[in-house]
Amino acid sequence: RTEALLFGRFTYQVMAAFWPGVTDPANPAATQLNTRPKYVVSDTLADADATWTNSTVVRGDVLSAVRELKKQPGDELQIHGSARLAATLHAAGLVDVYRLLVFPVTVGDGKRLFDPQAPATGFRTVSAETMSTGVTSLVLEPVPFSAGGVSIVDSQVEIHVN
Repeated sequence: RTEALLFGRFTYQVMAAFWPGVTDPANPAATQLNTRPKYVVSDTLADADATWTNSTVVRGDVLSAVRELKKQPGDELQIHGSARLAATLHAAGLVDVYRLLVFPVTVGDGKRLFDPQAPATGFRTVSAETMSTGVTSLVLEPVPFSAGGVSIVDSQVEIHVN
């Protein structure tokens, strides 16, 4: 569903070191990643270092740049990895859909997609699927946050989710 890809500098450099070498036309991931326009958000990456095909460095006012990219016709502008960039876009209300892959492993502290300062957000689960490998695929759409509550009725705890 992607029309273009958006990366933070670190994720871009990791992906750009690998994917251009995957040239099998039968590999749909490589085909999408190698042919689609790529935008890398960085104040330190030189234009000359953005050598992966169809790459553009985005500097300055990232939120305005992303708003303009979202206005382009076509399918989705997707972020792959880039947790800090995703959190910034979440805080600005610029994420329309989250497509998350949750792997059944832990690696140290891990990265947080939603930091403690992130705005409260509710989500509507569009789909959830556990694959044969144990990976869970979630598609979530942001919705306005609504707090629930807890009450005790006839000695029974009731949890209310709005």
